Amino acid sequence: MFRKMGCICSKLFLWRRPRHEELQEEQPKQFSWDKRREGLRKEDYIIKDQKDATLGRVPGTVNGQQFLVQNCENCNIYVFDHSAAINIDDCVNCNFFLGPIKSSVFIRDCKNCKFILSCQQFRTRDCNKIDIFLCCNTQPIIEASSGMRFGCYQYFYPELADHFKSAGVTVFNNNWGNIHDFTQDPDEQHFSNLPEDAKIDDFLSIPLAEEFSKMNISLDVSKSVVPKTHGNRRKPSDESTLVVFFNDGSCSARAFSFINAMRSSHQECTLIQTKEVELKPEDAQRVFNTDSYNNIVQQGAVIGMEYNGDDCVETCKTEALNFMKGSVGLVFVSQSQSEAEKQIEDFYNFADMQMAV
Repeated sequence: MFRKMGCICSKLFLWRRPRHEELQEEQPKQFSWDKRREGLRKEDYIIKDQKDATLGRVPGTVNGQQFLVQNCENCNIYVFDHSAAINIDDCVNCNFFLGPIKSSVFIRDCKNCKFILSCQQFRTRDCNKIDIFLCCNTQPIIEASSGMRFGCYQYFYPELADHFKSAGVTVFNNNWGNIHDFTQDPDEQHFSNLPEDAKIDDFLSIPLAEEFSKMNISLDVSKSVVPKTHGNRRKPSDESTLVVFFNDGSCSARAFSFINAMRSSHQECTLIQTKEVELKPEDAQRVFNTDSYNNIVQQGAVIGMEYNGDDCVETCKTEALNFMKGSVGLVFVSQSQSEAEKQIEDFYNFADMQMAV
């Protein structure tokens, strides 16, 4: 179900670290503090040369600027704010929480580190033994790295949803398990999934330092700003279904309510993947095989979900009917297993093509 997106990969490949002979011609990097904004201090956006410390930034202190972390050891580092881009270099035995990143996070020459992060683009180079709970809107890239383990992002603090919006990171377009390895080796797999039951607090605990004491952080999966998805793991059942929420100004809230209701009452059904995409009438006609949704798709992006499990088609149909009582919003649910297979394929093929443009 998950496919490589060559267009995105080619763009990300431009990030590679230059060879030695190229360094003479490379232009100096431009950082946000180079613009000399009034009151902007370079040291506020760098953490470096730290050891055995818990430190970071609270909401409102980064506010969309670029951020650097360099040469830290045995540290817990928390950036509870959105940023433009983050580079992390030469860190060992460190744990990180990084708020939503508008463009890219680039992790280089790090080992034995753990991350919770969300971004548009993700890349590692020359890293070893890294665990990541990830939300990434494009295909994550690893290069010259090994021992990489990935899981689905889960986190909450009150400002986090607004930080996602400010960074332009979409919570429903999470490609955490769709990894591309630039340095594939037929004799060694460089990445794998974290255990499905892995708990965030076993990897990175809630900070107890005084500066973070009023953050109201929760690691409860039902509160997570990003829905927890199964990703590319083996599906529990041969039966899947497609559920689509159409844009009425509150479809995101309705989608989350549906996800939480399914988690509470129907644990036999697994949320495999989600996507938020724009559909034109002709796209809707192709996906749903009817013109009934041609008008409503023009109101804005739709949120699609694949659920998997025995009898999940009937379960989702019943839950959707109960869920939509008294609501003017519109939701689509596949009517049979045979229809669902084609609808899921058509919807996610279209979503992947749109994201690759």
